[in-house]
Amino acid sequence: MGDAAALLTMAAAFFVVAVAPGPATLGCASVAMAHGRRAGLSFGMGLGAALFFWGVLAALGLGAVIATSAQVMLWLKVLGALYLFWLAWKAGRSAWRGEISTAAEVRSGRWVWRGVLLNLSNPKAVFAWLATLSLGLGPEATALSVSLATLVCGAIGFVVYLPWVLGFSHPKVMAGYRKVHRWVDAIVATLFAAAGLGFVRSALARAPA
Repeated sequence: MGDAAALLTMAAAFFVVAVAPGPATLGCASVAMAHGRRAGLSFGMGLGAALFFWGVLAALGLGAVIATSAQVMLWLKVLGALYLFWLAWKAGRSAWRGEISTAAEVRSGRWVWRGVLLNLSNPKAVFAWLATLSLGLGPEATALSVSLATLVCGAIGFVVYLPWVLGFSHPKVMAGYRKVHRWVDAIVATLFAAAGLGFVRSALARAPA
């Protein structure tokens, strides 16, 4: 790494990508709003852990192998789509039945694993890491500089979901959600389904002949 400016550039770029609205932030917000701060924090921890896992693979050079493998990317997109469709079904069922779950209904550990699964099945995470590391790391980069960049961006991956959790788990937001939760759940279900369809279209467009 040339200097601290390169690390700052990578950190800023990774923050912009990680904080941008998408399936992960939507999931984090919906969990916090419906189940409370503890569940949201657990879900966010899972998201951050999976994001860091992709970062380690990218730093080791395996991320590029995954990104350039048509078969691996195809299956990753298919799995991501299936998981998003499952989340859409859960939210849609809640909207249809008018159910409101409580945080106690699902253990914190299970929320962590749900967050892990969401970002593990997200192919965008691979490209985000590859793009970020390529911004400041050239062929001459040392193992120390690669490790430092991975740790800094990994820490951002854990922290970036915190505002979503704190904001959507605020008592007033949760109270408002409970008044119109059927509409909110229907919107969340639609957004998850749309994201899943996006993965399907991308998989079909790049499917190997």
